[in-house]
Amino acid sequence: MTRNDFLKNSLLASGTVVLPFTEQISFSNNLIINPIDKLADDNGILIHNPLPYAKNALEPFMDEETLYLHHTFHHGNAVKAANDYNKKIQAACESGNYENTDYWTKKMSLQSSSHILHSIFWTNLNSQKTQPKGELLTRIEKQYKSFDKFKGLISHLSKTVDGNGWGILGYQPFTNQLVLLQCENHEKLTQWGVVPLLVIDVWEHAYYLKFKNKRNDFVDNLFNIINWDNIADRLANAVKIR
Repeated sequence: MTRNDFLKNSLLASGTVVLPFTEQISFSNNLIINPIDKLADDNGILIHNPLPYAKNALEPFMDEETLYLHHTFHHGNAVKAANDYNKKIQAACESGNYENTDYWTKKMSLQSSSHILHSIFWTNLNSQKTQPKGELLTRIEKQYKSFDKFKGLISHLSKTVDGNGWGILGYQPFTNQLVLLQCENHEKLTQWGVVPLLVIDVWEHAYYLKFKNKRNDFVDNLFNIINWDNIADRLANAVKIR
């Protein structure tokens, strides 16, 4: 990954979108393993990739109907909306009429960040139970004393996001440290430069059919299907571009 790729990814991860999209954007070098990380086509149009597993693969911890609705409509509609706002911004550049572009760029940030975080979220999940190991585990234990304490902290942060949003484990290349964040909506309260590794979706649409209003139960259950191998791969790639 080049320095330019890294800068683009850092801006995207922080909720700041570089417009227009002109190149294929990915969050890691393992596109063959995780093709869902390809966020845009060669013309810069955002693409909505299929899930990397069957829609019933995460049962019983995430029900098939929720997964279908979440991926198809919530994620899919974000992709459509982001592409639509991008067209409006490009048209404004061509015409020189910049009225409403402040609104469109804000909405573009929201919808593009939704696309980014959802794309990571799907690969962060797996039907097989895994555990962190290697450098990922070493860093977790060094910074958060133990995996159990780390799990308790990220669970708490995810459960207590105000309104809708995400709990995020990221890598901050400027400090060479892991960082835990609460993200309101899809783009607020993020940190410049952080590369997201693990994202926990706590918008109500992620859990309401199965867990009703019990966000805490959803977050606790989610740890049964977190793909720590994917997170370790993301960390390894993020460290390379430091």
